[in-house]
Amino acid sequence: MTEHIAHTGAWGVALIVIVVVSWFLYRYLAPRTWKEWASAGIVQAFIIALYAEMYGFPLTIYLLVRFFGLDQSDLSASLWSTLLGVGETGMMIAMLLGYALLFVGIGIFMEGWRELHKAQKENRLVTDRLYGLVRHPQYTGLFVALFGEGIVHWPTIFSVALFPVIVVAYYLLARSEERKVEEEFGDTYRAYRKRVPMFIPRWGQWRAMNTMTSKSE
Repeated sequence: MTEHIAHTGAWGVALIVIVVVSWFLYRYLAPRTWKEWASAGIVQAFIIALYAEMYGFPLTIYLLVRFFGLDQSDLSASLWSTLLGVGETGMMIAMLLGYALLFVGIGIFMEGWRELHKAQKENRLVTDRLYGLVRHPQYTGLFVALFGEGIVHWPTIFSVALFPVIVVAYYLLARSEERKVEEEFGDTYRAYRKRVPMFIPRWGQWRAMNTMTSKSE
């Protein structure tokens, strides 16, 4: 593939973004156990693969051209633009939708982190606000952010393949964490677990989740 593809080759930008996002990831996920490190490592791989393709080399486009005969007449680094033939306009729409989900996810993640750490300092079980909608709002926010950036905004072979792996990894991690919390809080936590879903709010509660996040200080 010898055609020039716009929006590629900015390896310096890719490196800076990877470092900044990775710092944020490890700063707030704060992995300690091997399960936490393993789950964070999968997200790290997602981040590296995503931004290396977004700003560096569009490997997904190259593979589709090389092995699946993708039309080379109007290539773009954006998979949506290339597959759907919608050009820069399509890339812009995907970017705006993806960023909207990214920032919503980050907001949920950060608010969940604040609520959890406040409760831990007070040595109590947190069951209100975001934790009254889902049992693991930090992971919900992480999923929304990664889906927005790596599926909606800039899908690649690796981001699409890794996203369900990340969901499964954090599901298993959440189950492990819940067993420890159940040992500490007993029947109180079991009752809470029965009435509150794990990751996905009940129908009609997404707006309440977003409202709590936007009004947080």
